[in-house]
This record gives sequence, C-alpha cells and structure tokens, in this order.
Amino acid sequence: MSANDSRRLAWAYLSSVVSGACAPLNDLIASVGVEEAARAVREWDLPPALVRRTEARRHIDTAARDLEAVARIGGRLVTPDDDEWPAWRMVGFGGIDTRRQPEGAAPLALWVRGSMSIVEATERAIAVVGTRAPSDYGNYVATELVSELAAQGWTIVSGAAFGIDAASHRAALAVEGSTIAVLACGIEQHYPKAHERLLEEIAARGLVVSEYPPGTTPAKHRFLARNRLIAALSDAVVVVEAGWRSGARNTAKWARGLGRPALAVPGSVLTATSTGCHQMVRDGEATLVTSAREIIDEAGPLRLPVRGSDDAAARDTDGLAGDQLLVYEALPAVGSREPRELSEVSGVGIDGVRGVLPLLELAGFVGSDDTGWYRRRRA
Repeated sequence: MSANDSRRLAWAYLSSVVSGACAPLNDLIASVGVEEAARAVREWDLPPALVRRTEARRHIDTAARDLEAVARIGGRLVTPDDDEWPAWRMVGFGGIDTRRQPEGAAPLALWVRGSMSIVEATERAIAVVGTRAPSDYGNYVATELVSELAAQGWTIVSGAAFGIDAASHRAALAVEGSTIAVLACGIEQHYPKAHERLLEEIAARGLVVSEYPPGTTPAKHRFLARNRLIAALSDAVVVVEAGWRSGARNTAKWARGLGRPALAVPGSVLTATSTGCHQMVRDGEATLVTSAREIIDEAGPLRLPVRGSDDAAARDTDGLAGDQLLVYEALPAVGSREPRELSEVSGVGIDGVRGVLPLLELAGFVGSDDTGWYRRRRA
C-alpha cells in the first residue's frame, strides 16, 4: 500500500467515525497528521474533547469499503491532501467560534460525485436556496435569476430539496450551466427519492457533494450542518422565498458568518413564503436584490476589476461590498484594532468580522500582528 493510499484510508476512516463537523478532530489532524490521528482514535489515545465524540464508532472501520462503493458510482473522496481541495473556500471557517457553534467546524473531507474539479466548479459560484413549497412567483423568479447567472458562467449551488432548490438546479442544467448539489446524506443516495433523475443529471454534468460517508441517512441536524457547506462553496447566498422559520434563512446566517454576502429576493407582503426574506432585509441580515446583475455586483467583492491607465481615479476598495467594506473601513488609517473593537465600530457581528478578516488578508487588503489587524498599502 502506498503512502497516499494509507492516508486516504485514514481520512475515510475518520470521516466515518465522526460523520460530520468536528473541530477537535480537525485540530488533532493539524497537530499530528491524519494517519497518527487515525491511530489515536482507534486506540482511544485522545484528548478529552474527542473521547465522547468517537466512542460510538471508533471500532468500525469501513474505509476501504466506502472508497470502493463511491468509486463504483464515479465518486471519490477529496481531502486537504488533494489539489482539488477547495482551500480558499474553507478559509472562512477560521472565523467561527466552534466552542459556541460546534457544528460550524470546517468539513474533515468531502465525498464527491461528478467529473468536475471542486476548485474549478466553485471558481465563480452562487448559492440559490429557498422554501420547499414556493409560489408560482418564487419558481419563476428562481428560474429567471439562475438561468441568467448560469448562462454567464456562474456555478449554481443548492441542496437538491423540493421547491426553490430543485428549480435552481434545473434552471442551471437547462442552459447547460454548472450546478452543485450538497447533500445531507451519502452521495450514493437519492434524497429526496423523487429527485433521483435530477441528482443523476447533476452528477453527470456537475457535482454531488457531501461531508457524510456512504450509508449515512438524512437527519434534521445534518440538513442544518449541510447549509454551512452550501454557503462555504459559494461567493454569495441568494434566498428566493423563505418562511419565518426556514432552512434557507439558516443558510443565509452561515453565509454571514463565513464572510459571504447574504442576499434576499423580495416578494408580496401578503404571502407567507416571503416573510423570511423581508425580515432578513429589515433586520440588516441580507441585502435586497431583484436581478442577476445585482447579485453579481454583491457576489464578487474580492475580484477586483482590471484597471487601465484611463481609470486611475478608481479606488481599490471599489471592489469591496457588504461586510467586507464595513470591516475594512472600521480599520484605522494608522494603527490596528482587535476583532471585538472592529465589530463594535463596523456594526458587523463578531463572527462575521472573524470570517471577513482572513478573506481581506488573502486579497491583500489587511494584515495582522500582535497588536491586531491593520490596513495594508496596496500597489
């Protein structure tokens, strides 16, 4: 067995043991490596934070069988060892306090079905989510927005559920665009069952993704955790119709925590299916959008335009929007500030600040040292 095979088996084993987000395991792997972490789990040579999380399944090793099962359906396990791992997309998880939100840890690995590279598929990606019981208006708006976005080369990310999710996937496929379905179960399953044909088409022309190993069945807590991956793999989250209590609103909340714009499409004030969208806009949790152009304007804040000599008056910060611009402008011209102070000055929640700062750093806008975060001078 090669070293690569041994490491992949270790990733697959650990993915099955914890079956979802697990910050202490992520920390252990970062400290000792994946193979040593797998040994520690098997032998229960673990820090207290991991003992309870691993005790139920540590004796079950289905790694080889799981890898063979997904290979038979054209799938694979993508890990942080792989060039295909979407490392840029995972940066935002560093800003989430997993002591308060344990389900907010970065995924350990991703089970993937489809021939596209995750990195390439998410180079320009927008999540479109919403109610499972949309109105005719909601279906129409989702289809129109997605058709235009996909036709312009944006990958559409959603959860393959009934309603707005399904309409979004189908609209992207109809214009021969790319789409990603993020599941709350194993990628070999068709959930919901009525979407078997849709999921097969997505796998053939896009990607089906899950952090859960083969054999994992859907559960309520997995849907809520799945929503953070929909947000993470996207440049922005668009909510088209959502009730007062809605999984789509949960996805928008994750978007803000990960430093992504949360966007909401307005609807009739007389329909219950848009109350969630209207409340998010009212509370400042989402930006109102009514067209694909407005979505694109919000979704690409860190992709600065190429400027020629005739555009010398343009500012670098013209490429920033939403929370990123608020946090950047909360930094002093000289000196630095800690995240808590930035939150108070900018009005952005502390989790949002922690999600935005690494993105601004990678884009060259800010830096950090022992005194806090500061502005960088850009050429």
